[in-house]
Amino acid sequence: MKTTTLTHGDTGLDVVELQELLNRAGIPVATDGWFGERTAEAVRQAQRRFGLVVDGLAGRKTLTALRTGIDDPRHLREADLIAAAERLGVSLASIKAVNQVESNGTGFLPDGRPVLLLERHVLYRQLKAAGHDADALALRYPQLVGTQRGGYAGGTTEWHRYQNARHIDAACAIEACSWGLFQIMGFHWQGLGYASAQAFADAMMTSEAQQLAAFVGFIEAEPALHKALKAKKWAEFARLYNGPSYRDNDYDVKLARAFERFDTAAVPA
Repeated sequence: MKTTTLTHGDTGLDVVELQELLNRAGIPVATDGWFGERTAEAVRQAQRRFGLVVDGLAGRKTLTALRTGIDDPRHLREADLIAAAERLGVSLASIKAVNQVESNGTGFLPDGRPVLLLERHVLYRQLKAAGHDADALALRYPQLVGTQRGGYAGGTTEWHRYQNARHIDAACAIEACSWGLFQIMGFHWQGLGYASAQAFADAMMTSEAQQLAAFVGFIEAEPALHKALKAKKWAEFARLYNGPSYRDNDYDVKLARAFERFDTAAVPA
């Protein structure tokens, strides 16, 4: 089965395998290779059983739970999103939309380490602020330190960049990375109430619930962002959260569509 998320409208052998897994789990559904509403509801039923986020999408966490019958306790729960929505005073559909669009479905890599991305231009800035000769370091480590974005390796290889950056300055390396499901930059640690950059990193390594807590704190610390989320002004939220290039990835369109889907699913038939 492919590792990308299966969703409504998908067809083929991957969907057949999903349907077979659902049937083996005691959730009857036709094995017709069509991911229609009946399959989506069966997936939601499985997610409720395992305590996962109920979104009707068959991603890595749902598929693993179906295959093994168990779930990693570090995974995000529906209850976590409900609590976050209540704390922020927004609809659950809004939080689910952000969770779907802003994350790749999981805050951890297959090897158990949290998802992260080292931003070399941020490392340059943080090193300079910490008193290092950032220009000399940029010449020596151009893939780690620089005035321009880039140098990304992606996936597990990104951890090699992070570990190498730690040899220069551990705190600055943490601050220069985006962490977890919601890609919160490490340099926000103090404003989010963590005791240190390392305390922030330790929390991100603990669970997706902790990654969600950092996101909630980030939203609370940014009144304009919080206001946009409450008002469901997706273009404004995407601009503030992702920067002016949000249109390149259609973040606002994806958020609006995801919200509509989750909002509709929340209405009793």
